[in-house]
Amino acid sequence: WSIGCINSGNVPLILNAHIEKELLHNLLDIYRPSYVCVPSLMAVDLHYEMVCEYYGYILLRTGMEDCAMHPDLSHLLPTSGSTGSPKLVRHKYGNIEAAALNISTFFGLTSNDRPLLVLPLYYTMGLSVVFSHLYVGATVLITNQSMTDKAFWIFMKEQHATSFTGVPYSFEILNLMRFFRMDLPDLTLLTQGGGKMPRQLNLKFAEYCRDNGKRWIATYGQSEGTARMAYLPPEYAISKCGSIGRAVPNAELSLIDSDGSVIELPNTEGEMCYRGKNVTMGYARKREDLLLGDERNGFMRTGDLAYRDEDGCYFIVGRMGRFLKLYGMRIGLDECEQIIKGKCPIECACVGTDEKMIVYLTDDKYVTAVKEILVEKTRLVASA
Repeated sequence: WSIGCINSGNVPLILNAHIEKELLHNLLDIYRPSYVCVPSLMAVDLHYEMVCEYYGYILLRTGMEDCAMHPDLSHLLPTSGSTGSPKLVRHKYGNIEAAALNISTFFGLTSNDRPLLVLPLYYTMGLSVVFSHLYVGATVLITNQSMTDKAFWIFMKEQHATSFTGVPYSFEILNLMRFFRMDLPDLTLLTQGGGKMPRQLNLKFAEYCRDNGKRWIATYGQSEGTARMAYLPPEYAISKCGSIGRAVPNAELSLIDSDGSVIELPNTEGEMCYRGKNVTMGYARKREDLLLGDERNGFMRTGDLAYRDEDGCYFIVGRMGRFLKLYGMRIGLDECEQIIKGKCPIECACVGTDEKMIVYLTDDKYVTAVKEILVEKTRLVASA
């Protein structure tokens, strides 16, 4: 449906098929679309005229007035793929093609590839798997089976899947299964995105791929950049584990300081910026925003704090705004969390104001140890 809409000049908003009714109705009230395509079981709650029904989905005509939209607008994605946020990312024609070219180039995709799609299409990386492979004429394998079902792995092997793309949680599941003992000779490429992966798990998959003649490629991206924006070449998967690597082909990464000046020196933190033809137009928060033009012009500030090493590889260290200023000292909350988790086998969350930092732990027996660690590292005074 989505590909057909884009190719025919209609603008789809791609949502989670299991979106809560309240969230769906909120989006319908805000954006007032002309048509809605929903799973057949959801149609009974929407009192619109049925146009047609195919493959378990029903197309409904809402009767709402046509919407004035910018001619370059191609499709919309929510900023939060699972919650159906009314804040949408406005993609323009050319974004998908640019992203597909970039991705197919650095992955070395061909028409012989057969990726197994496990990520949803309302998620920007799921879409990128489809578009990048269709771009080179490859076959995309799709199944409704869960990764924990035996049928999933039978399908994967019988259909000779050549690649698998997942988020950190996907690989945590694989790690808990017998994946490393499976006989999957056709599977030659594993790619990861969707957030930072625990270092030890990252290394485990990188070493598995190295030892079994496969490629492990960690990537970085955002919906605002039509998915993937950086990748770590497989030859660096172990030596630079944790890095997002370099910009994808035909694009550029850079760092800027608090004054907006470009940072040229290596190992110097700043906000990471991206330039490329896959950068989207901006956001929409209401129907009228669909008429807006390109507000980014191919350049975006990612909101991520990072540094670049001597080899030109980028390492993300946190998010903008995740800092406190305590006693005149700038304290990075992400850095504090990393320090704690590097010393103690627990999960934690650091929050606070410029008056006090608060640390939440999953196990209170580490309270004293965490206080000592933070006092040593930050030179702050611990309170009760």
